[in-house]
Amino acid sequence: MANTYALISSVTVGSGGAATIEFSSIPATYTDLVVKLSANSTTQTPRVRFNNSSSSIYSERLLYGQGSSAASASNTNTAYFDWVALCINNGANIFSNSEFYIPNYAGSNNKSVSSDSVTEINSSTGNNLYLDAGLWASSAAITSIQMFFGSGNFLEYSTAYLYGISNA
Repeated sequence: MANTYALISSVTVGSGGAATIEFSSIPATYTDLVVKLSANSTTQTPRVRFNNSSSSIYSERLLYGQGSSAASASNTNTAYFDWVALCINNGANIFSNSEFYIPNYAGSNNKSVSSDSVTEINSSTGNNLYLDAGLWASSAAITSIQMFFGSGNFLEYSTAYLYGISNA
């Protein structure tokens, strides 16, 4: 079975930065969604919400390696995903990269999410790798995705791409 990626939308942050990157009016015509994010920020971790829902129905489990150590963490019953996409303020030309995958986004079951992110750190702590599994406990079809910070902004030249995947 071949997978076909179709670009649904893209965002490039302009001069002055942006507090939010949002994809809205996502059509229900694909099987799965993929978001690819290359970002730099004034804070460390953007948050992710679906359908602008701030209900405490997001849960996730994170595995990560930082420098020479590894660890795990979890969040349950929060109002957003906290680790699906990571970026860190590390200089004007250093961007972190994330990809998150949402299977069966238009189905009537709860929505699972998996992601991987990498950051380059200009310090003695080295580079970081993050793997995250999440669950949005809602049966609603995903029609919008918001990436935002509690405070801070995406810096200029941060980019995000939303792809729809069709199983042909």
